[in-house]
Amino acid sequence: MRYALLAGILAVLLPTVAKAEDGEKLRLVCSTTQVTDFVRQVVGDRCHVDGILSPGADPHLYETKPGDAQLVGKADLCFDNGLHLEGKDWMRVLAETANKRVITCTEGVEPLQLHAGDEVVHDPHAWFSVTNAAVYVNNVLRAMIEIDPEGKDEYTARARLYLDQLRALHLWTQREVSVLPPSKRILVTSHDAFQYFCAEHGFKSAAPVGWSTGDEIGAGLTPAKRKATVDSIRGFGVKAIFVETSVNPKLIREIASEAGVSVGGELYSDSMGPPGSAGETYIGMMRENVVTIVRALKE
Repeated sequence: MRYALLAGILAVLLPTVAKAEDGEKLRLVCSTTQVTDFVRQVVGDRCHVDGILSPGADPHLYETKPGDAQLVGKADLCFDNGLHLEGKDWMRVLAETANKRVITCTEGVEPLQLHAGDEVVHDPHAWFSVTNAAVYVNNVLRAMIEIDPEGKDEYTARARLYLDQLRALHLWTQREVSVLPPSKRILVTSHDAFQYFCAEHGFKSAAPVGWSTGDEIGAGLTPAKRKATVDSIRGFGVKAIFVETSVNPKLIREIASEAGVSVGGELYSDSMGPPGSAGETYIGMMRENVVTIVRALKE
């Protein structure tokens, strides 16, 4: 009797991972577009995968909708980025409210640090290191084998192929970036999303990576920071700066005009591109970013 009571209590308190009925696909719900792509690469058509964020949406500022809670309520397992990328941990809140288990894909990543106002926080944009992207994929693989051991061989085969593709992407990126001398490897974007990319490929990250256009993290771009940013761009001899697909481009264009530099193009940052675009997958967004960055900075 005591054991039956304990089992009943645990069933209420612990996050659930529902088993799909025979012939019914497991339902997986993901927070960001990148996480959604990693999960789809591993599970293929074996599971039904939904992503909450749409292309171009900002995970820092996203406010959940009633439909999101309904989607999570039907999920067998949830996935988030973690490191507080999802502002106010909205994905984890949705999952915990629905008593669903959530897998944090950055588990095991060595986080870089960001200055957010007077605070120092973990940089959540870990996918911009392809090495870290492999960590995401392996976390997805382990979780799927755990909840669906019958699919282990399928999940493992897909993950192996995708990890090979990520290794190829990393080597290709190194080769493309190698045409830029160190003095030209200065990446200035709309907000501090590219620190992992800079660290992995030898870009300077102090001028002025670490400032934000506003609400994403930190205290935003005050007049003093704005002047310091413009002076920094001029001082480092930056030729071009970049807008991002998930951040309003108005401010970065004003900064470029004040600093007397060009806008080198638009980069995919906190979300991937829409279906049919060159950046609709993680590999596609990284490829297009590298092409855009190298083209603008080598001229």
